Amino acid sequence: MQSLGSCILRDIRIAPSHSFRGSRRCYSEVSLGSQAQTLEQWIASPPQHSNVDSLSSEHLADLYITLPTRDGTRKTYEAPQGGTPLPYGHHLAFFHARRAEDQLRADGTDEDISPPPPFSKRMWAGGKITWNNEVPLLIDRRTTARSSVAKAEKKGFDKGKPMVFVTQKIEYTQDLAQRTPSVVEERAHVYFDAQIFANRKKVFDREGKLLKDIPTTVDFSLRYIPTPVTLFRYSALMFNAHHIHLDKEYCQREEGYPERVVHGPLTAQMLLETTLFHFPGLKLSRF
Repeated sequence: MQSLGSCILRDIRIAPSHSFRGSRRCYSEVSLGSQAQTLEQWIASPPQHSNVDSLSSEHLADLYITLPTRDGTRKTYEAPQGGTPLPYGHHLAFFHARRAEDQLRADGTDEDISPPPPFSKRMWAGGKITWNNEVPLLIDRRTTARSSVAKAEKKGFDKGKPMVFVTQKIEYTQDLAQRTPSVVEERAHVYFDAQIFANRKKVFDREGKLLKDIPTTVDFSLRYIPTPVTLFRYSALMFNAHHIHLDKEYCQREEGYPERVVHGPLTAQMLLETTLFHFPGLKLSRF
């Protein structure tokens, strides 16, 4: 977002990166054997897939009533109208993976674009969205999302803390003849070795790393504290069964967090919503 200065949304907790304990494991190509070969093969030829959704106004209305910027508490509720442009960032509530429960991992996550085992513990790392305002996505229109892996990078293998950073590129179009997508999104996830992740140091006894260059003043803000109901509703809208957003006991016992974790997409969406709440009608090109 340009020309608006710094946009800071208060009351968002950023979970610090995990620290690990236990014996160091060498993740050289030699010691990994077949697992290393499998990972290298995946990186060389990663999966691709497509999802189709209708951007249903009924489903979108459920998202509106979940967001504090649109639920009628801060301004008059306005129902979504078919044929009008989809609000910025609202595509995040669509195009979910449709997988039977027995095809999900133990923590409720899917394996659509994921590296092979043992890298099965996933965490949202960041993202980027660009919009083509000349051909916006329209509500109640058949839309195709084509996903591919833009980048896969190994980190920490030489330190016994192996991670695989995967950047997924998703292009959204509504016309088969459309030359440029209406929306292009990049989602960055980090995947951990499940066994090492299980032995990591819990987070209760450590402080989050201080972020640098945070402005001391803000141009605008919106105070908002998500509740367990918020997280449940947003998970349901995204067809997201990841226990980290729903089960406090699981978060404390398995993940080492003191509370349920707010969705990365919800954080991104609320940053967009806060901006548009203060500047209605603003045209965004990049986030």
